[in-house]
Amino acid sequence: MASNVQDVFMLFGDSITQGGWEPGLNALGQRLSHVYARKLDVLNRGFSGYNTEWAIPVFEQCFAKRADEHAPKVQVLTIWFGANDACIKPSPQHVPLSKFISNMKHLVQMVKSPTSAYYSPTTRIILITPPPVDTYQRRADLESRNPPIALDRLFATTEAYAQAVKDVAAEENVAVVDVWGTLWEAVGKEEKSLTKFLIDGLHLNEAGYQVVYDELIKTITQVYPDIHYDNLGPIFPPWAQIDWDAPLKSLYIKEHNE
Repeated sequence: MASNVQDVFMLFGDSITQGGWEPGLNALGQRLSHVYARKLDVLNRGFSGYNTEWAIPVFEQCFAKRADEHAPKVQVLTIWFGANDACIKPSPQHVPLSKFISNMKHLVQMVKSPTSAYYSPTTRIILITPPPVDTYQRRADLESRNPPIALDRLFATTEAYAQAVKDVAAEENVAVVDVWGTLWEAVGKEEKSLTKFLIDGLHLNEAGYQVVYDELIKTITQVYPDIHYDNLGPIFPPWAQIDWDAPLKSLYIKEHNE
């Protein structure tokens, strides 16, 4: 008997993923949980401040091994890193670009490779690029703290890490959501205009999460249409379809009756 009859939509990333359920933002996780209600359980596996180096051992504990036949199946996996890896030295969050690329490939191959203990051939993988950094807003935010903190990110550096995510997606043949490029085009390539989408020069506001949600659903529609919420039925029947005279026949799925 399965421990959970409902499959999973897992969001794996840093604070921008973790913030997907923040009250008042109508953010990514909230929106996905709404449209996938009774179809897929949307799991928040975002870890504030984490980079890919720290994410790998965490992923090994968050993602079920192939031998665990009782674990819910992860139907969709988003991997959203780069915002912290792109920190500049001497930040402990900094991961060199070459190592970041290697780590991203490793995360993908943990799921895709038939030799991996975490092999899950039915999992649809979607990489997400970090958003652009507004260094004007970010510097002001950091300098306002007590004690003040020096600027920890550069615009061009984060752009390079965003490009690396797209390159990895192409090489590994998985889908990608280009948040960096979409937001940059939306502000007319004016860095100071990124305040429209960012709270502090780094994290997304409600408008920013709206863009990410729209682009993610567009990607699912184009690349993985079978897992679009409109193409999934509810895991249990609508109440009007229950056999009222013998409800247990309707309410237990097949595997529970075997």
